[in-house]
Amino acid sequence: MDDRLANLTWLRSFEAAARLLNFTETAQELGLTQTAVSLHIRSLEARLGSKLFYRQARRLELTEIGQAYALTVRQALGDIALSTTRLFGAETARTLTVRVPVSTSALWLAHLLPGFAARHPDINIRLVSNIWTEPEPRDDVDADVEVRLGHGDWQDVTSVRLSQETIVPVCAATAPRPQKVAELLQGPLIHILGYEDHWARYFAAHDLPYANEHARFSVDTTVAALQLVAGGGGYATVLTRFAELSIERGMGLEIAGPPMPFAQSHYLIRRQGRGPLRPEVQLFETWLAEIFDGSATGE
Repeated sequence: MDDRLANLTWLRSFEAAARLLNFTETAQELGLTQTAVSLHIRSLEARLGSKLFYRQARRLELTEIGQAYALTVRQALGDIALSTTRLFGAETARTLTVRVPVSTSALWLAHLLPGFAARHPDINIRLVSNIWTEPEPRDDVDADVEVRLGHGDWQDVTSVRLSQETIVPVCAATAPRPQKVAELLQGPLIHILGYEDHWARYFAAHDLPYANEHARFSVDTTVAALQLVAGGGGYATVLTRFAELSIERGMGLEIAGPPMPFAQSHYLIRRQGRGPLRPEVQLFETWLAEIFDGSATGE
C-alpha cells in the first residue's frame, strides 16, 4: 500500500475546502474549527509533497494539481459513502433536486442526464428550471444542486465557476451560410430578451455598426430563439455549447460565424448554512464539473 495514502479526515476537509474555497465556511459545514481545517490541509499537503491551494488575502484558489485531485477525492468519497449505505445502512430514497436556468436545462443538461443515470442507476433526478425573469430562485423548491448563469456576484451564496462561455451566431441548416460576419447585418436578426446586447457586442467585436432596429423578432428564451432560427426566421446569437449540442442532435441549425467570449459563466451555487453534502450530491457535482469542462461527455 502507498505510504502516502492520506488520512480520510484530511481528505474530507480538503474536499469541502476545494468546493467552498473558504476555510471558515468549510469549518462551519464540517462542524470543526477553522484552525483544525487549516491543520488538516497543511498535513495533507505535507503528506503529498505538493501545494493544493494558493492562499490569497481573503480567498483560496486551487492549484492546478489541487483541481485535479479535488475531482478524484470527491468521486472517491461519494463512492465510499454510497457503498457504505448500500451494505450497512437502511435503504433510503436517493433523489436529487437539480435547479438550472431553463435554456441550460432544455438545450444542454437534459440531453446529458441519461449519461449520469447510466453511471448511477440508484440516484433519481428531479430537474427544475428558472426562467430569466426570476431574479432569485423560487423559495418553494429546495434544491440539492443549483447552477446559475451570471457573473458570480450573488449575495449570501458561495459560487464556483463551472465554465468559460462563448457565443456564436446560428442560422438554419437550409439557409445559405454567411461568408463574412458583415452579411449577418442583412438579417433577419432575433433578440433574446435579457440578452439584447448580444448582437451589439458581437458586431462591435468585428468593428461593424449595429442598431437595434436591425432586429425583427424578440423572444423570451434561447429555446424559442433556436426553434425560430431552425424554422427559417433569421439569425440568433446563443451560447456555443447550446448551438453545438443542438446541431449534434439534428435540430437543423448551422453555426454562422466565429465564436466570441461571453462575460457570463455557469456557476455551481452553495448556500450558506447548508450541512455536509450527501454522497449523491458530491457525485452529481463532480459529474457536472466534468461535463462543463469537456472531460466527460455525459455518456
